[in-house]
Amino acid sequence: MAISTFQRREVKFLMSLDQYNALLPIVHEHMNPDKFCIDGKEYGIYNLYYDTPDNLLIRRSIEKPYYKEKLRLRSYYSPADPESTVFLEVKKKIGGIVTKRRVTLTVAEAEAYIKTRVKPYFERFLDQQIMKEMDVFLNFYDLIAPRQYISYQRAAFFGKDDPDFRLTFDRQITERRYDLTLTKGSYGNQIIRPDQRLMEIKVPGAIPMWMSQALSEIGIRRISFSKYGKAYQTFVREAAVKQQEERKMIYA
Repeated sequence: MAISTFQRREVKFLMSLDQYNALLPIVHEHMNPDKFCIDGKEYGIYNLYYDTPDNLLIRRSIEKPYYKEKLRLRSYYSPADPESTVFLEVKKKIGGIVTKRRVTLTVAEAEAYIKTRVKPYFERFLDQQIMKEMDVFLNFYDLIAPRQYISYQRAAFFGKDDPDFRLTFDRQITERRYDLTLTKGSYGNQIIRPDQRLMEIKVPGAIPMWMSQALSEIGIRRISFSKYGKAYQTFVREAAVKQQEERKMIYA
């Protein structure tokens, strides 16, 4: 059964392919591949992010407030169909600590709930409570709807000595602000270069010493990086450039 709720720190690093190749043998020494990495292979993650018409949630997130939250629909298959299993998630970050609550639905159930607030029946009390939190979220943010698609290929690991220590490497991070559905395939613009990897450390406490030493020796530095934030900032820049070009044409 999928984990419905958790709390942890998430630390991100953007690295070159050379740095990735140098770190990977050390990772294999101390960690095992995630159960979804069948035969050591990557798996796909496909997301829809929800926001208000004026993009309030992502604009606030980019400002790095003490508290922020977001709503997304996640699938591990692409393209999904209306009866495919997906996960509706509310993710919050409070003072650097990340919490996530999610429920399992079908694509059709999730889309119907977002539009009408009609909830499917859940037997588990925890799922019922999470849906109440979803109601609060949706009632607070007016006219919330899908605004951003983001997908990527992921390799994931967990610690041999500490299973709560998780590590992910993402590549082929793809975004689009059209065709906002999980029932279409993965296509759009790339957020990072093909020779880069976005690494994320997910840990409830301190980063293990062996990892800290490896990061220092290889020269991998921590960064602030949001996939949705990066996609939105690109959208804003491109819109500004287009507006400038249109003005030049008018006054030419």
